[in-house]
Amino acid sequence: MRAKNHVASRERRRRILRLTKGYWGRKKNVFRHAHNQLQKGLLYAYAHRRRKKRDFRRLWIVRINAAVRAHGLSYSTFMHKLQAAGLGLNRKILADLAVTQPDAFAAIVERVKAA
Repeated sequence: MRAKNHVASRERRRRILRLTKGYWGRKKNVFRHAHNQLQKGLLYAYAHRRRKKRDFRRLWIVRINAAVRAHGLSYSTFMHKLQAAGLGLNRKILADLAVTQPDAFAAIVERVKAA
């Protein structure tokens, strides 16, 4: 007689079906489809955790560019002059200032233009 360890294999299947709860169609309740979809979903999650960083950087650059052009500069010249002025502000902070506190951002732009 051959032992198949049914308890462990059933628990493994239940764990995968629990993780795919909420998926559409057979992907949530048929083990074969659920297993494939879970693997694909985990790959997407891994890739998109890295993608998220790129997307936020792009968003910050767009916001800074829009705010700086209102003051007569382009993004690239602003960033170059910012570095030359020795102001240690990163893109995340600059974008936040441009959106939430335009007066403070305008003061930074004037200081960068003067430098």
